Amino acid sequence: MRLAELSEHSGVPTATIKYYLREGLLPPGRQINATTAEYDEEHLRRLRLVRAMIQVGRVPVAKVREVLGHVDDDSLPRTIRLGAAMWALPQVPEPENEDEYVQAAHREVAVLLDQLGWENAKRLSTISPAYRSLVVVVAALRRLGYTFGAELLLPYAELMYRTAVLDMDNLERYPSEAEQIEFAILGAILNEPALQALHRLAQEEESARRYGFE
Repeated sequence: MRLAELSEHSGVPTATIKYYLREGLLPPGRQINATTAEYDEEHLRRLRLVRAMIQVGRVPVAKVREVLGHVDDDSLPRTIRLGAAMWALPQVPEPENEDEYVQAAHREVAVLLDQLGWENAKRLSTISPAYRSLVVVVAALRRLGYTFGAELLLPYAELMYRTAVLDMDNLERYPSEAEQIEFAILGAILNEPALQALHRLAQEEESARRYGFE
């Protein structure tokens, strides 16, 4: 398809597509002549991913370029390639490891991972933004006087593991590793807000069942 057709199919203006091409967020099209290039379904798929990251996820262009670099790096093992792409997305600030609440949170999260038997998560804990995010949240709760530790987190973590299994099952429907990783990134941008909304809807439903509307 030509540039105008790519714009029509994606809903992205041609000027924006040209900007993404200049910034290296889209691979160049196949050159037909000096002024015309042809694009395919891979360009359309990548364009949708870029649009989701920039317009929905508000990810800066430089970060998008970094994420896509990991998506396209087929020299990495699949787990590291997926992790690197996900970790390149904007994350919470680093925890202050000298803080007593952060130290207590590290201990609680370590206990949680032991109880779950998540040995791989323990191996990745020094580099995983998700691990650091959990530490930051647990530390903040402890600082406010809430002891939200391993015991309370355990059943939630078990539910999240079931969600992760569903994620991986859906991811494996895509034929190539690059498409699978793109799907995972889209999930981080689009699916996580949907899960949060479903969680809150479920709370509303259960609250109404228990207590009614009076």
